[in-house]
Amino acid sequence: MGLLSDPVRRRALARFVLRLNTPLCVLSYVAGIAWFLALAFPPLTQRTYMSENAMGSTMVEEQFVGGDRARNFARDFAAHRKKSGSLPVAWLERSMRSVGLEVYTQSFYRKLPFPDETHERYMVSGTNVYGILRAPRAASTESLVLTVPCGPDSTNSQAVGLLLALAAHFRGQIYWAKDIIFLVTEHDLLGTEAWLEAYHDINVTGIQSSPLQGRAGAIQAAVALELSSDVVTSLDVTVEGLNGQLPNLDLLNLFQTFCQKGGLLCTLQGKLQPQDWTSLEGPLQGLQTLLLMVLRQASGRPHGPHGLFLRYRVEALTLRGINSFRQYKYDLVAVGKALEGMFRKLNHLLERLHQSFFFYLLPALSRFVSIGLYMPAAGFLLLVLGLKALELWMQLHEAGVNPEEAGKAPGPGSPPLAAQGVGLASLMAPLLISQAMGLALYVLPVLGQHVAAQHFPVAEAEAVVLTLLAIYVAGLALPHNTHRVVSSQVPDRGWMALKLVALIYLALQLGCIALTNFSLGFLLAATMVPAAALTKPHGPRPLYAALLVVTSPAVTLLGSLFLWRELQEVPLSLAEGWQLFLTALAQGVLEHYTYGALLFPILALGLYPCWLLFWNVLFWK
Repeated sequence: MGLLSDPVRRRALARFVLRLNTPLCVLSYVAGIAWFLALAFPPLTQRTYMSENAMGSTMVEEQFVGGDRARNFARDFAAHRKKSGSLPVAWLERSMRSVGLEVYTQSFYRKLPFPDETHERYMVSGTNVYGILRAPRAASTESLVLTVPCGPDSTNSQAVGLLLALAAHFRGQIYWAKDIIFLVTEHDLLGTEAWLEAYHDINVTGIQSSPLQGRAGAIQAAVALELSSDVVTSLDVTVEGLNGQLPNLDLLNLFQTFCQKGGLLCTLQGKLQPQDWTSLEGPLQGLQTLLLMVLRQASGRPHGPHGLFLRYRVEALTLRGINSFRQYKYDLVAVGKALEGMFRKLNHLLERLHQSFFFYLLPALSRFVSIGLYMPAAGFLLLVLGLKALELWMQLHEAGVNPEEAGKAPGPGSPPLAAQGVGLASLMAPLLISQAMGLALYVLPVLGQHVAAQHFPVAEAEAVVLTLLAIYVAGLALPHNTHRVVSSQVPDRGWMALKLVALIYLALQLGCIALTNFSLGFLLAATMVPAAALTKPHGPRPLYAALLVVTSPAVTLLGSLFLWRELQEVPLSLAEGWQLFLTALAQGVLEHYTYGALLFPILALGLYPCWLLFWNVLFWK
């Protein structure tokens, strides 16, 4: 404490911090990026292992042999769906009752905030069908879910056939200690969300649905199944859920274990597992898979029906059967046996999955990076903001020291201390105007879509996207509007104080985001931190302005789309990338209002106003 209370020692510390601040910031940023890239290399990446004792062994004998029955169900389902043009509810009810399930239906309706041009829908109505297999050995206190989504783009007939065949097989077994719910939803995720809200008796997204007539116990785990054909070459597993949530790692380990037992080829992010981690090729392939997971998790989208289950504390996965040109192919019997083994092991659970990790990154199915190993990467990046904030605080403090305190005689030209203070208006005006711009970015696109569509030859969805871009670009003129209401006698101290507030504001936001969604926090920190640290109203202003624009949230989203497609080995042209960017903007807004995705409000109400503060600093007069 003496170091901070003694003025002479404090000034010596300030000079030391100011002298080494830039090298420390550069070193910290490079260390953060290097640490992240090293996550795919041993020893930072570890082998996965089963933590739950009840699922530690795969010594169960899978007896499912209903491949032909599944194919017959699939053909009948496809024929009835083609005939009716929608989900064949009556046929599903008959088929589920024929295999011995309690069958119920649920109708739902949702008017979207604006038309979804990707799926060509606006006012959506549909029906979910589900059957319950009651546990013969226990009361209906716990349950498992096997769900198949049926959307307008894909009928998912093979998955429905396999679901019904598994229901018939499970009905003949006596060892079930949990109820099993077989759920077929219409309109993909909308039907899943409607059923989950009705099952838990809440309404968080505004979907209107009929109450459920039949319920089972508390849902312990769920598996969503999507199959593209009768035969598959691999099963791809998806773990990223709404707002970056992930299922318990033990559920993923269980899937991988039964795939290995049955000889099924399983993939993650569409990538095969590296076989050799001792050479450079294995970790580099793992780094590609890890980057794909980071980009998908950062989007905050539910990448499958399982992503909506996670919000209700239900561990869930989405399994997609891929039929490619690989040599080895597997029929529905192999997939059914893997699902049977998973459900039999989940049937042994005495409590919810909790012993393994909920926060992790995956360079491969057999490797993971725990939260304790990947958080330092974000910590190093945020340290740059802390060092720059400390430098500004030292400079402001030294500028406000009395000449007598500094051990010097006051000169005739020395301004009094009161004149060196920072006016409150010089900080409040840009802060309030920046937040107002963020609020306008959040509210006006959806609120004013009909007005824009009436006055301009555009559809509602296009009006929302164009309004977003117009408000975003209008923020570039913010410094000119701000300085009209700002009167500061000491402009140098004004921009320093504003940048100090902006640095602290950005650090707090990125820190909170990284704790809940590391991928989003790290991507934003990696792009925004350099520009935030370098921005000042002196020096090469055009260079700083270009750097700020390139690292803005919107350009970061655009760059992430190009990187994502590059990692998928499907590169984009500039025109295709721009079109995908506009689609991503519309989907981001739509998913916020439809499912509660938080990426749009985080960017509009938090990071965009903060970015505008640095834009104000750059053009401070």
